[in-house]
Amino acid sequence: MHKIENGIDGSKVTSASRRIAPVYNPATGEQIAALPLSTAAEVNSAVAAAKKAAVGWGATPPLKRIKHMFRFKELLDRNADEIVRAISREHGKTHDDAAGELARGIDVVDFACGIPHLLKGEYSRNVGPEIDSWSDRQPLGVVAGITPFNFPAMVPMWMYPVAIACGNSFVLKPSERDPSASMLVFELFQEAGFPAGVFNVVHGDKEAVDAILDHPDIKAVSFVGSTPVAEYIYARGSAAGKRVQALGGA
Repeated sequence: MHKIENGIDGSKVTSASRRIAPVYNPATGEQIAALPLSTAAEVNSAVAAAKKAAVGWGATPPLKRIKHMFRFKELLDRNADEIVRAISREHGKTHDDAAGELARGIDVVDFACGIPHLLKGEYSRNVGPEIDSWSDRQPLGVVAGITPFNFPAMVPMWMYPVAIACGNSFVLKPSERDPSASMLVFELFQEAGFPAGVFNVVHGDKEAVDAILDHPDIKAVSFVGSTPVAEYIYARGSAAGKRVQALGGA
């Protein structure tokens, strides 16, 4: 049976975890894949790759970063049917519903392509007596996203295109129920020419989530899902000194 891999440092990597979650086609009830639930050590490996990549990526001029994002957007459009089929196969959405989800995710990639203009700093002269004020936007480094099963392509695209366009590297922990869309996107990211380690995908459950929330090199976490889990992620992540965006009640 097909075993779904992680995406770490530009390559697909088979998890060594002995904990396996089945992936089903909800339309038929058939198990279609096996998903190893990654260990904390494997999350740490992804974070180490992201931290290494963040140094050069954050120093890359925004206009050069965005050339990769334009290429990524082109590849998403070209491979949309394959991603849509993966969503339908694992989530159970109709083809048209899955296509609409992906289209709304690609809208965010379009937005991210305009980031160079939004990253411009500001300078205000004489805000006080002989006082000028200025702003300078800089990347945080490694950031992460924890996303739900109901929109396996769109919700991750709310997060990583903008974060990466701004010069951060990213670790995505998608839902273990429908993980294949994220892996297809990971492949397109590499094809678009992004440096290895800029975008990483680690599959797992609470063990992987806790490893993300506790890791000192992850500076910010974004989450979408239920309110109880959002409260947990906000409390644990913020206690570890991270910026946390926890969107509950979804």
